[in-house]
Amino acid sequence: MNAALGTIAGRVRAVLDEMQRAAARAGRLPESVRLIAASKTVSVERLRQAVDAGVRHLGENRLQEALPKIDTLEREGVVWHFIGTLQRRKVKSVVGRFETIHSVDSLALAEEIDRQAKTAGLRQRILLEVNLAGEASKGGFEPTTLVAALESLNGFEHLDIRGLMAIPPPTPTAEDARPYFRQLRTLAQALTARGYRNINMQELSMGMSHDYPVAIEEGATYVRVGTAIFGARGE
Repeated sequence: MNAALGTIAGRVRAVLDEMQRAAARAGRLPESVRLIAASKTVSVERLRQAVDAGVRHLGENRLQEALPKIDTLEREGVVWHFIGTLQRRKVKSVVGRFETIHSVDSLALAEEIDRQAKTAGLRQRILLEVNLAGEASKGGFEPTTLVAALESLNGFEHLDIRGLMAIPPPTPTAEDARPYFRQLRTLAQALTARGYRNINMQELSMGMSHDYPVAIEEGATYVRVGTAIFGARGE
């Protein structure tokens, strides 16, 4: 094993190299897909090693864990993403602190984000979470009902809706996740064709440590990678 792969910097380089290869296989420009280092439970010191190695986007699942990290790394040029389940009572603290909220899974949550963004005098960038396989354990819009939801979402003036996010159900191999990634891309294309005034479907947040190359081949513009960079939790 290459000794460099035992370091965070080495893992970052390996992930970025694999992302470039996956983009090339799909005939895409490498810069068309961005790496979000999923930083749940990762210390500031380890995050700084990733930032020093070239990571520019960090994704957090929990608000209380994220806020001190944001304050500490605010001068590092990091772009923060909220990628976990968001409770409506915490929306006020999330709006404006994160560039993009990836996990907007209901009209009620979108409405609260719009309300808080209006109060803050900004437009909050969001992605709509899609429950591709109808899993009871996951939130998200059902693909078949998302079109109807967009009619309402299109009226929220303080939301900057940029695309879709999904976490496929567990699969035995990365290749087995491909149909789900393709489904999300096809859904985004169908929604784009409807021509909503305030909705843009250019971003697809999909792919994690075990399957991000396949997600890139199917059109991901963000991949959320934690373990492949920071190791298993507790390392």
